[in-house]
Amino acid sequence: MITQIAGYLSGILILLSFVPYIRDIFLHKTKPERASWLIWSLLGLISFFSQHAKGAQYSLIFTAAQAAGDSLIFLLAIKYGLGGLKRRDILGLTGAVSGLILWYVVGEAAIALLMVIFVDAIGAVLTVMKSYRNPSTETVSSWYLTFWGAFFGCVAIGKLNLILLAFPFYTCFAALAILISIKLGFKNQLKLKNQLKLKCHF
Repeated sequence: MITQIAGYLSGILILLSFVPYIRDIFLHKTKPERASWLIWSLLGLISFFSQHAKGAQYSLIFTAAQAAGDSLIFLLAIKYGLGGLKRRDILGLTGAVSGLILWYVVGEAAIALLMVIFVDAIGAVLTVMKSYRNPSTETVSSWYLTFWGAFFGCVAIGKLNLILLAFPFYTCFAALAILISIKLGFKNQLKLKNQLKLKCHF
């Protein structure tokens, strides 16, 4: 019963996390990183099927909700997002494609899931970098909801299975890293503003 409730909670929280994000995209506040969301949308499907092959049940609700939302954000990012042509984006996408090729060659569900996490992390790093430079282009509430959705995704597994726990646990970590980068980005902007004021004063 606990795993079932946690599974539904994780799915609801993940779907809710996309609501303020999409709202802010249309308000021209949030600017999603195109390369990140392309990577995440593709890997969401791979993660779903690899977890299913390993016997996941209610935790699949989290993965399915994540994949659906990521795909929608990527479609919006094509028009409203940032990045996609810079060197770091090209390197990130190259790493993602390399990881997918390796997964295809190996063909093992557990290896596939680990490769998904590795490649997904490439997308997360791109968003962390963008969030630090431009913290106002991300929606903080969405990442908080993502963190808690992933947390309940871990609870929904109901047993100590490292393969099944890997993706939701990683998602918690990635969401936390993005939240920290946003906070540090705002602090850095405030510091630069204060320095500029002091220069103007003197």
